[in-house]
Amino acid sequence: MIAALQFALADIPVPMVYATHRIIRDCNAEFAGLFGYRREELVDTSFSRLYPAIADFVRTGDMWRHHLPGGAVYFDERIMAGADGKRFWCRVNGRSRDLSDPFAAALYCFEPMSRPLTQTTLKLTGRQRQILTLVAQGKTSTLIAEEVGLSRRTVEAHRLRLARSVGVANSAELVAWFLSQPSA
Repeated sequence: MIAALQFALADIPVPMVYATHRIIRDCNAEFAGLFGYRREELVDTSFSRLYPAIADFVRTGDMWRHHLPGGAVYFDERIMAGADGKRFWCRVNGRSRDLSDPFAAALYCFEPMSRPLTQTTLKLTGRQRQILTLVAQGKTSTLIAEEVGLSRRTVEAHRLRLARSVGVANSAELVAWFLSQPSA
């Protein structure tokens, strides 16, 4: 018989956080350091302080609420903000164990991304950045619509406006543009 391994968050070498109802209940030093805080400054505070704007916090919560059923792993890519106000891209993986309330108790892993944050991407609205990151993940308009709670036609309109705003002809060129942006 194999004994179950147990680790505390402090033992895990990647940015990890445990939250209840989007309140940080515990995190490791790697998570706190990613955002420029000490662990003690984050425990028992809202995740909202780590977002560039409250609208981003609300939009992300709506998306996760619909796609994080108990036991499932869900991920997205988003812009977060550090203690100094500097913004950066993160990939976030999360798992909830409560089938009826995905935010009741969840564990999240934050992975900083090397994707540059440019003046052009900063000028996009939160919804446009959300659509753009989902397009970059290779998701279709139908899948994106289901994920973010919009109609397929609305998603297609967002994609078209994004492509026009950066001067590309289609989604493939939009993804290539997005992934090749130089640092700001």
